[in-house]
Amino acid sequence: MQEQIISLTDFKTSASRLLQETRGGTNIILTQNGSASAVVQDYATYRTQQDAFLMLKLMVQGEADASKDKLTSQAEVFNSMRASLRERQQQNG
Repeated sequence: MQEQIISLTDFKTSASRLLQETRGGTNIILTQNGSASAVVQDYATYRTQQDAFLMLKLMVQGEADASKDKLTSQAEVFNSMRASLRERQQQNG
């Protein structure tokens, strides 16, 4: 992943061109008064990273549950989901 560090002022003057560069995979780090203040990246990269973080969070939660022996069988989970769906369908007519 490439990074480009530029001032917010420079970003403002070349925003259109710089946004185009993010589509090529470059992250732009914006600085204000010499300190990093924001990162600009294309939306597809952002979504991919958010999905990856969510999966990692779920894995950590699952490992924590497993280490505490807080396990539920697959059959129980699916039966509970089916019951919940049936209940929703009945409520919605």
